[in-house]
Amino acid sequence: MSALALLHSLFAYQAWANDELLEKIGSLDSRLHESERHAVMRLLSHCHVVARIFSAHLVGESHGYSADNTEETPALGDLCAAVAASDRWYLDYLEILSPPHLSEPIAFTFTDGDKGRMTRQEMLTHVVLHGGYHRGEVGRILAQLSLMPPWDTFAVHLHQAEPSRRLQVESPAQSPL
Repeated sequence: MSALALLHSLFAYQAWANDELLEKIGSLDSRLHESERHAVMRLLSHCHVVARIFSAHLVGESHGYSADNTEETPALGDLCAAVAASDRWYLDYLEILSPPHLSEPIAFTFTDGDKGRMTRQEMLTHVVLHGGYHRGEVGRILAQLSLMPPWDTFAVHLHQAEPSRRLQVESPAQSPL
């Protein structure tokens, strides 16, 4: 599998996981779990802002953010729409990105003013891993409220997206490496 194909698969997984998690958050009682719901929304808003910042870096545009989160916490419906649009942007971006561009280094400035430089592949990988990290934090908050978080794993996504993977077929002999 090429790096580009893997990244596409990872971003499809991220879109699925974000959708599942945001749907679950919609079931949180905002009165009963006000502080936890706020914490969850801040975490997911942060993920969204970071994804938008890196999308701007990838195309050489200004992102317009002065911090890695919004000042105001967005409403759930607004955040759902924004996250879905961002996830779609990344999937569309990967459709037009050519393999040689993955290793192209891009210089940028973080919102705190520090300078950075990463390849496109590193930036894309960062966005996916960053999102997974914070979805895990949100899942932990939900679990502490005795709410079962979505089963957010890459393997679950792959098997739901491609049910034929559940078939028991013989694989070619596996290399020990």
